[in-house]
Amino acid sequence: MITSAWIDEQLAETFERCGVRPGLLESVAGIVERRWWPEAVTFDEAAALAGQRALELAGVAPSEVDMLISTSVCKHHLEPSVACAVHHRLGLGPECVNFDLGNACLGFVNAMQVGAMAIETGQARTVLIVDGEGSRHTQLATIERLRQPTATAMDVFAQFASLTLGSGGAAMVMGGPRDGGHRFLGGTSRAATVHHDLCVGDLDTMRTDTAGLLEKGLALAREAFDASLADGWEWTTCDRYVMHQVSAVHTRKLCELLGVDMALVPLTYPGFGNMGPAAVPYTLSTIADQIAPGERVLLMGIGSGLNCAAAELIW
Repeated sequence: MITSAWIDEQLAETFERCGVRPGLLESVAGIVERRWWPEAVTFDEAAALAGQRALELAGVAPSEVDMLISTSVCKHHLEPSVACAVHHRLGLGPECVNFDLGNACLGFVNAMQVGAMAIETGQARTVLIVDGEGSRHTQLATIERLRQPTATAMDVFAQFASLTLGSGGAAMVMGGPRDGGHRFLGGTSRAATVHHDLCVGDLDTMRTDTAGLLEKGLALAREAFDASLADGWEWTTCDRYVMHQVSAVHTRKLCELLGVDMALVPLTYPGFGNMGPAAVPYTLSTIADQIAPGERVLLMGIGSGLNCAAAELIW
């Protein structure tokens, strides 16, 4: 567990020299702590751990998986795909199609859409989606960089989003109708790629125009939501809203903009930070035993790029 107070301590001299008020991670972003995997845990191992647990809970054997989709943003190398390592770790069959699908924080929701299409068209019977993210390396590198005497207040704010990240893993099994399963109704997506440079990152650094990303992301969400309502989706009356977890500001403003009751939005960012693509499925898992059969759950997210996506589940 890595607290925001600890990060403030590491950057105390820089904050004082640059005139930056400490405590912003908690007071503004609302992130009290986040997790780091043990140093030896790789991203594919984190994804595989989640995948193994999902298969066990679903009662699905590795040999039954026809398609594996890895949505991890974090990668140790460009090739081979993270999916290859996860496929091996889980002992999936040689006939199981496996590949990476990357779209920043929306990757998991997009993979659900792809998985559903594969099942509907008969390309697969059972699809396993996995994600493994780790923030240790990025945050240690960011802290070290901001501790340098040449770091400015502009550097602090440009790299502030890096400090909100959190490690995590998530997985989901999708298949045809079965006892105890939930219905995936599909959803929508909207792009505003003119803003693709508002947040650009790799394992060492992530530079973000935080204000610009918030403003343009909210505008895209409003546009996507209105278009969905016009298309017949009844998303103003869902029972639960599971949002990509970025910060307190993003969550509150998105709810205000779309007229969503905050009481219907489970929160994980205070204790886990922004877990990227793992955030939506992980947050859903925290309330899974509280959702009544027949309830409508809307999964929502805005990803750097910019892209916005939403998908509805019937529990």
